[in-house]
Amino acid sequence: MLLLTRLAAAPQRLHSAQQLASTSALELPTVSKVLKLLNQAGVLESVRGAHGGYRLARPARDISVLDVISAIEGPFAMVECSIAPGRCDHEASCGYKGNWHVIENEISGLLARLSISDMQLPLRPGMLSGRSPALAINVRDNG
Repeated sequence: MLLLTRLAAAPQRLHSAQQLASTSALELPTVSKVLKLLNQAGVLESVRGAHGGYRLARPARDISVLDVISAIEGPFAMVECSIAPGRCDHEASCGYKGNWHVIENEISGLLARLSISDMQLPLRPGMLSGRSPALAINVRDNG
């Protein structure tokens, strides 16, 4: 998220991996890998050349946190049976998978509604509860 909020702060400008690594205090190989994954997923676009770099592929308000997580980690799932049936040895006898699927759907729904633009603002307690009627998340106010 750190890289994306930096890109969103100057959306028309091209940002090099080196510059993003430096201003974010992250290692260049890590930044390069993340940028590559986000570019492959269509979250970012890249421009080659001496004055090339990366920028958001669409407005920050149209890029969800779930888009970012999925680009980096793959499909969002809290339990193996959510990814594909048969991946868990306990699936047939699990009495909790229905509950996990409900929880997962609520969390993924919230992440899908939360955008990069939202992440640029400080979140306060109660802000997320209106985004998902069945899930109210308390965010600690660290400010």
